[in-house]
Order: sequence, then C-alpha cells, then structure tokens
Amino acid sequence: QVQLVESGGGLVHSGGSLRLSCAASGFRVSSNDMGWFRQAPGKERELVASILTSGITSYADSVKGRFTISRDHAANAVYLQMNSLKPEDTATYYCNVRGGRPNYWGEGTLVTVSS
Repeated sequence: QVQLVESGGGLVHSGGSLRLSCAASGFRVSSNDMGWFRQAPGKERELVASILTSGITSYADSVKGRFTISRDHAANAVYLQMNSLKPEDTATYYCNVRGGRPNYWGEGTLVTVSS
C-alpha cells in the first residue's frame, strides 16, 4: 500500500525558510517523477516543483529561485527547501507523483507565512 507522509510545515515570518519532507512507502521515489503541490484556501491545488527520474527539476514561476526540490534514494524521501518565503506561499503542501495520482494524496503539511 502506497503512503506519502509530509512533514516540516509551520509558522514562519516573511523572508524565512522551511524544509519540507515527504516519506514514501509502498513504492520507490527514485523510480517515479515526483512533485510537490500546494493548495491555498479557496484555490486549486497547483504543482510547484517536480523532479524527474533523470534528476531534472522544474519549478512554477512563482517559486523559481526560492524553492529547491531534492530526493534521497536511501531514505526513499523527497524534500522541498523553501527560502525567502512570502505570505502568498501560505498553503497546505503535498507530495505525490508528478501527475498527482488520486489515491496517493496524503494529509499534507501546513505552511503559514506571516507578513
């Protein structure tokens, strides 16, 4: 059974940093294109960062230059380093395969950025 557990969220001031973690079980993150998504209140869930099996990364324009996605094959985990956080980054963050497989969604981790 596939399980994705996100952690590392919290309350941070504008300009601060957080590192999110996503622990995977039931499948190998190294064998899948992975992504970090976020959903702000009243908005659609959006893909903010992805890492392909090749290691190529891509980012939404809104986070480019501030967020970095990475993965650890041994830990079977994916990470999102978030720097220079802004109030508009406030959202619940989720990891999933890049296409967002419906039955893989976890509970997410809440990030709140105060101004």
